[in-house]
This record gives sequence, structure tokens and C-alpha cells, in this order.
Amino acid sequence: MTSSMQNNEPITQATTVANPSNKKEIIAWNRHRHQDKTASDWVVDAIIALVVVVVLVAIIYPLWFIIIASFSSPTAVSIGEVNFWPKDVSFTGYAKILADTRIWVGYRNTLIYSIIGTAVNLLVTIPSAYALSRREFKPRRIIMFLFTFTMFFSGGLIPSYLLMKQLGLINSMWVFVLPGAFSVYNMIIARSFFETSIPEELRDSARVDGVSYFGFFFKIVLPLSGAILAVIGLYFFVGHWNDYFTGLIYIRDEGKYPLQNVLQMILLTNQTTQGSGNVGMSATQAQNFADQIKFGIIIVSSLPLLVLYPFLQKYFNKGVMIGAVKG
Repeated sequence: MTSSMQNNEPITQATTVANPSNKKEIIAWNRHRHQDKTASDWVVDAIIALVVVVVLVAIIYPLWFIIIASFSSPTAVSIGEVNFWPKDVSFTGYAKILADTRIWVGYRNTLIYSIIGTAVNLLVTIPSAYALSRREFKPRRIIMFLFTFTMFFSGGLIPSYLLMKQLGLINSMWVFVLPGAFSVYNMIIARSFFETSIPEELRDSARVDGVSYFGFFFKIVLPLSGAILAVIGLYFFVGHWNDYFTGLIYIRDEGKYPLQNVLQMILLTNQTTQGSGNVGMSATQAQNFADQIKFGIIIVSSLPLLVLYPFLQKYFNKGVMIGAVKG
């Protein structure tokens, strides 16, 4: 009888956890579970916790150092006195950066490129992903092969430049939008989401009600795809925001430069003018000041994304997992 009760004890505990009657039962079960841990279990838990802490510090500390170094004394940073807290707070670097009107022009251009580019990306990628997720679409395997082929092979920089020139996209806003309007990688993520998360029964019910493919896509699929839209939209927006190479190759007018290229110009200009030293400033002091400008530029260019990401994090995790785990 005693053996039978012992064998049924885990079932009783599982039932208590699955259907807890009150908080005391949950607390008691958790205490009993921790008491059952062996010494090796505690060692493994400690190692895992240590690894997590080390990884967390390795990720957070460089960002924290850049933040405190951007408004600390350049001399204190250069001699290694700034480690965990700012010293001799000075906002001279930020004042010089934000006083440059090119910063605001670059912000405006980058916002325009990012918003319009993301809208075009979603407009092209999401319908394509849905069409390729439909099993009744016979050519989808051939099209997927052709799309995937472009992920591994391209024409190269010179043919791409000649193509942009023939299309009249050189020194144009649309060079940031049209060439990268379709992303095969993001399309594959969205297609996986549609295949695994949109039940086929919904399409059957819609067909019975006389709903067309377009009606089903706009009225049923899109409202159920908020998570993947947020994920793909974030991917596209970050890509446009950090786009540096396109402006460097295809843009000649400084008034059309995105933020990343503007910041590069400010940094190079500051290093050129300060590197030789100004009146009352040695070459070493000028170089330290240039380093403070560099740290401030990193913060100025990254701050909008750091502010935006926490609001989309829950959609980011949900959308990626929904499109990747099921199968």
C-alpha cells in the first residue's frame, strides 16, 4: 500500500501543478522539488548561471562603456580611468555633433529611406511569401529554387553599378528602396509562418463562403499575421537604417546622404582637423577629443533603434518562433 502511494506521488504533484488550488500548494511543491535536487544538479545549475552572467556582461559592458565614454573626459578615457562610471562629465562631443546641421539632414533622409523602403519591402515580400506557401501553386518549387539561387550568386559590384546607372538610380533616393525591395531570406521566414500557422481549414471555410484568394489574404491572413509582420518589418527597418554601403557607392550629393554616411563625414573631418592640433590644444588632446566624437557618433546613430526595439521585442520572439518551430 505504501509503495503504491509513493508511485502515485509524482502524479499527485503534477496534478497539483497543473490545477493548483491555492498558492500554498504550489510553494510546497516547488520546495519539495528543490529538495530532490542532487549535488550534481546544483553544480550544473551554477555553471549555467555563471555562463549566462558572463555572456550578459560580455554583451552589455561594451555598450555601457561607449555610453559613459561619450560624455566623460577624453583624457580620462585615454589613460584608462573610465571603466564602470563616467569621470569629469563633459558633453562637448555631443554639442559638436548635434550642432552640425548635416546630422539633422541625415536623420531626415534615413527616416525617409527606412520608412518608404520598409513599406515597399513588406508590400513585395509578404504577398510573395503567401503565394509560395500555397501547395496548389504548382510552379512554387521552381520559383523558390530561382530565388534561393540569388542568395548565393550575384553579378558583383561593377555590374550592379552599371545596372543602377542604366536605370537612372545613381544619386537617387530610389537606389535605397528598389534594388533591395525583395529579400529572399525574409520571404522564407514569412513563408514558413504561413505554412505552419495559418490553418488550411480557414481557407476551406472561406472558399465555402465564396471568398477569393485576395479576399482571404487581406481579410483573414493579414489580421492573423501581426507577429510576423512586426518581425519582418523590424528586419527591413534595421537594414535600411544601417545601410552605409549604398550611400557610399551610389550617392554623390551630400544633401542625399543617409545618417551613417553623414556621421562618417563628420568623424573623418574631425580627425583631419583635430589630428594636427588646434590653437591651445596639443595633438594628443585633439586625438582624444576625436575619440569622444567617435563614441558620441555611435550613440547618436544607435539610439533610435535601441528605443524602438523594446516595443517590438515580444512580436520579434513570437514571430520567429512561430515560423520556425512548427513543422
